[in-house]
Amino acid sequence: MVTFVAKTFLVVKRQIWQDNQSLFGDEVSPLLSQYIKEKEDLLFKHSDPIAQFFAPSPKQRRQGEVVQKLLTMIGHNVKLYDMVLQFLRTLFLRTKNVHYCTLRSELLMALHDLEIQEITHVDPCHKFTWCLDACIREKNVDVKRSRELQGFLDSIKRGNEQVLGDLSMTLCDPYAINFLATSALKIIMYLISQEGYARENAVLVLLLRMLALGLQAWEMISTQVYKEPKLDAQLVTKFLPSLMSLMVDDQIRAINGKLPQDDRESAITTIEHFGPPPDAYQAYIQENGVASVLAMYYTLQNARQKDRHGLMRVLGTLALCENDRAFEDPFLNSLICCLVTNLIDEFSAEDFCTVVFDEFFLTGLTKESVVRHILKLFNYVYTKLPPSRLDGVMKALQPFAQHYESIQPAFQEIQKLLKNHQPVCTQKPMEVDSPLLSVPTPAPV
Repeated sequence: MVTFVAKTFLVVKRQIWQDNQSLFGDEVSPLLSQYIKEKEDLLFKHSDPIAQFFAPSPKQRRQGEVVQKLLTMIGHNVKLYDMVLQFLRTLFLRTKNVHYCTLRSELLMALHDLEIQEITHVDPCHKFTWCLDACIREKNVDVKRSRELQGFLDSIKRGNEQVLGDLSMTLCDPYAINFLATSALKIIMYLISQEGYARENAVLVLLLRMLALGLQAWEMISTQVYKEPKLDAQLVTKFLPSLMSLMVDDQIRAINGKLPQDDRESAITTIEHFGPPPDAYQAYIQENGVASVLAMYYTLQNARQKDRHGLMRVLGTLALCENDRAFEDPFLNSLICCLVTNLIDEFSAEDFCTVVFDEFFLTGLTKESVVRHILKLFNYVYTKLPPSRLDGVMKALQPFAQHYESIQPAFQEIQKLLKNHQPVCTQKPMEVDSPLLSVPTPAPV
């Protein structure tokens, strides 16, 4: 009886909501705020083991409380669904917060799971989002699925270009960006092993095309100019070869490290494969969003493979990424996870700290979120850092921690940890210049 009354009450509320958008907005707004807070908690919280933002599967994510409550509120009502999408577009436009793009995809796929066809059949992004979701779930995009995705993009007719706005939001979802960039790097690695050309791989070109569309989502919706951005040909002909040359260098260094020590060969390898990245690589990540994202994920790949030299070679260049993309929260979360999981002992070396802190993290201190990420990193690595490095980073953070009220509790917590921490200073034994050291010890009588 109670369930029947509750269902009847909900039906009545839906009828009221569909005729009163502001009233429905008042009901939905707290849920959207809760969703953003949950995402930010996942990005910034300190946990053991360290939480990885991209770990949950698509189906796990859409079982979340907010998505399920929105499903209950919407039911089979197309008008209410359209209102929610309008709220998400408006909030994304106002805040540039990409988590609204994630919620747009999760809500649509949750409706797909429930087979609410009254809504999914009228959403023009349904088939594209469904196909992309399957690729993300399987962590693979095969030729068949790539043709389906490309066919959908190519079939958008004149007069219906506004669909690109919603499609770009789907592709701007951090989980979609993560999948597209990771898949592109896998194909690039395969092309290196086969001595193939990037421009001849149709799946790779499609992934880059979708990345470009996703990265333009906010500009497209803001200007209401619904036109797919043209993929820069030199991204494929100049940037990708420079990226591939870095990957080949990584492989050569790895092979050289397994060979018997030979000073001459090691010197040649150091000179040829440890230098700064190619000029084309550095130039394109400053000017091109797709190049920036590929460079970011290549850096993560080095960290996952525990390639200290590969990481140190390119991490500093990310500080100059187009539109400060390397300081976005999902990437910094992944970078910190990789550093803590795979390279934590390297933080005892000053040259490694110079690259990680001076050349990268500390260049982004004017962003509140970057300060929060540095404090999160500190929670895991402070016991490894040299005393001078500990003091230097804390002094650099202090004025920003005082400026941002939301950061002060985390900063004070780090100060407490450091107060109880006794750094271990390892000193080299003193070298004593004495002729007695060369005298052999007398044999016992």
